[in-house]
Amino acid sequence: MQSNLRHIARRFLRHRAAAVCLVILTVLILAALLAPWISPYGPTKVTKDFSKGPSAEHLLGTDQSGRDVLSRLLYAMRTSLTVGLMATLISTAVGVLLGLLSGYFSGWVDRCIMAFTDMVMSFPYILLVLVAAAIFEPGMWSIILILGFVDWPGVARLVRGNVLSLRETNFFKADIAAGMPRRYILFSEILPNTIAPVLVYATSVFAISILDEAALSFLGMGVLPPTPSLGNMLNGAQSITILTSKPWLWVPAGSLIILLVVCINFVGDALRDALDPRNDR
Repeated sequence: MQSNLRHIARRFLRHRAAAVCLVILTVLILAALLAPWISPYGPTKVTKDFSKGPSAEHLLGTDQSGRDVLSRLLYAMRTSLTVGLMATLISTAVGVLLGLLSGYFSGWVDRCIMAFTDMVMSFPYILLVLVAAAIFEPGMWSIILILGFVDWPGVARLVRGNVLSLRETNFFKADIAAGMPRRYILFSEILPNTIAPVLVYATSVFAISILDEAALSFLGMGVLPPTPSLGNMLNGAQSITILTSKPWLWVPAGSLIILLVVCINFVGDALRDALDPRNDR
C-alpha cells in the first residue's frame, strides 16, 4: 500500500505545474482557515477610510463602506472554498450512491435512475441553477444544497459505467457465487475500484462550484453581504468608475477566483494521470 502511494506521488510530481499549484492551493487554504488570526481587521469592521487605495494601513485598500479589502478577501476565500467543498461532497455522495445502485441492480432500477439522471441533465445547467437559486432564499447553505443536488448526474453516470465494467470481472462473479452480502460487494469490493475516477471528477466539480458560487453571488442570488464571498466582492465593482479608477475593489477577488480554479484544474489533471495504472511514462 505504501509503495503504491509513493508510486502515485512520483507520477503526480512529474507534473511540475500541478505540484506548484498544489503548494499554492495549500497556502491559500491555510490562509482561509487562519483568517480570524491573520486578517488585520474583522470582515465587517468599518474604518474611517472609504474607497481608499492600498496603503501601509490597508494593504489592499478599503471598499465603499470603509471595510478592509484584504481582511474581507481572506474571509471571502474561506466562504467560497467552503461552498465549493461542501457542494462537491454532497454531489459526489449522491452521484456515487445512485451510480452504484444503478450499475449493480440494472433492470428497472437502472432504467428509473438513468431516466431521472437524463432528465436532470437535459435542462441547461446554468438555467437550472438560476431557477433553483431564485426559488430558495439566498444564503451560503442554500447555494451549497442547490449546487450539491445539481452536480451529481455526471458522477452517477461515471460510477454506473465503472460498475457495469466491474460486473464482468472474475472477482465480482466469485462474490456472487459465494453468496456475499450486497452491502459488502457494493462498498467493500466495487466502491474502492471506482474511487480513483470519482476523485478526479470531483476536482472539476470543486472548481465549477467555486465559479457557480461567484456567479450567483455576483448576481445577488448567492451569499449576501455583509458575509464576504469572492462573488459578492465583485458585485460592488460594476460601475465604469470603479472598474477604471479603483482596481483594488475587483482585481484581487477576480484574480483569486482565476487562481483557485486554474490550480484545482491542474491538480485534477495530474491526479488523473497519477491514478491511471497504464500511465507509467
